[in-house]
Amino acid sequence: MMRQGSLPPVWFRLPPGFYDVSPENRATLYAFAEALGGSEAQQQLSRLMDGLERLAEHEVAHTAFGFHLEEPAGVATSLFSLTVRRIEQPNPRLAVARTALAIARSPLWTSADRRFIELPSARPCCLVAGMMSLPDADRCPFQARAVTTHPDGRHLLILDLTTASSQHAGSYTDILEAIAHTLAFSDPDPAAQSPMVPGVSRILEVLL
Repeated sequence: MMRQGSLPPVWFRLPPGFYDVSPENRATLYAFAEALGGSEAQQQLSRLMDGLERLAEHEVAHTAFGFHLEEPAGVATSLFSLTVRRIEQPNPRLAVARTALAIARSPLWTSADRRFIELPSARPCCLVAGMMSLPDADRCPFQARAVTTHPDGRHLLILDLTTASSQHAGSYTDILEAIAHTLAFSDPDPAAQSPMVPGVSRILEVLL
């Protein structure tokens, strides 16, 4: 669940390999990354943590890191975030379409695909995915973003999944879409949900 101050309540579930995080967890995560993937994983994590400390300025309400084993040895890291923005547009479909179009047209994207997806909540939702070009970045990261609205009609929800492991772009897109399908706006029945096990997994095993 994500709930902060005056923000509307939102429930969602992250798949295995994702861990809720805040800047205070830096030392613990470094040790975890070293155990899994060594210096390269630590370097990727360091860049993610540096960015994490600036996310609070951009209406980001929840963040989590993903760690998934890669062959022959190593770990693919990713950053999940949920942004909650206030909107004045009374038409939820129009608000989603305009936001998704603005995201896709950002000069940071080198390529982007957009498509609407159907959620169990029947809320309008658009998924944007593609490669980005960031200043001073060693390589272009991949990002998938899902945009939807809260039933209160006053808030826009943006789910992001960003990774330097662009070779797994398709899998990360599927993961973000799966997370979007778990969005709920009232407390789910615990008896109807299986507990999430935050164990170590490979990226291709997450959706199995």
